[in-house]
Amino acid sequence: MANPYEKLLLENKAWAQQQVEKDPEFFSRLSHIQTPEFLWIGCSDSRVPADKITGTQPGEIFVHRNIANLVVHTDINLLSVLEYAVVYLKVKHIIVCGHYGCGGIRAAMENHSLGIINKWLRNIKDVYHMHQKEINACKTEDDKANRLVELNVQEQIMNLAKTSIVQKAWKHEQRPHLHGWVYGLNNGIIKPVCEMEPGAHIDPLYEYDNL
Repeated sequence: MANPYEKLLLENKAWAQQQVEKDPEFFSRLSHIQTPEFLWIGCSDSRVPADKITGTQPGEIFVHRNIANLVVHTDINLLSVLEYAVVYLKVKHIIVCGHYGCGGIRAAMENHSLGIINKWLRNIKDVYHMHQKEINACKTEDDKANRLVELNVQEQIMNLAKTSIVQKAWKHEQRPHLHGWVYGLNNGIIKPVCEMEPGAHIDPLYEYDNL
């Protein structure tokens, strides 16, 4: 029996052949230019692939994924992706997409020590702490987790708005729009939960006046 990874290589060859048969210039076009309108910040969960659930093609979405789709102000990886997408790719929209049934969200609601991941989950615990009264008022554990998923997305959108990268683009180019979405694993539907237009109000404490 072939190793599992060999199936991936075979599927890749079949996919590449199909693309060429449908569009002989497909790879030539992709290799010369990248002009996505969207930056997608999503969860690393294998069940939430950005292109599949939005029906988009290679070249249409610039993607960054991490556990529980966080925007952390000390995450150089995320900030590098954000700067490249906003400053150089000139994306018009940034989407933070969480999903119901997120393991990272569930883990942050518990008190188990999970090693190095504790430091990452701390960011979600902070969101839980901020909205604890509302979340705990939910009737079931699933309802609590689902609400935290939504609130976490909202907080990550706000974290984007707090960055000098986004604020500078808002000031000089009136873009990008920020969108907070949640994907349903049980039905495949994306639910918009929040959005911010360029120049939206944030706490003045986080505004930069010399951009």
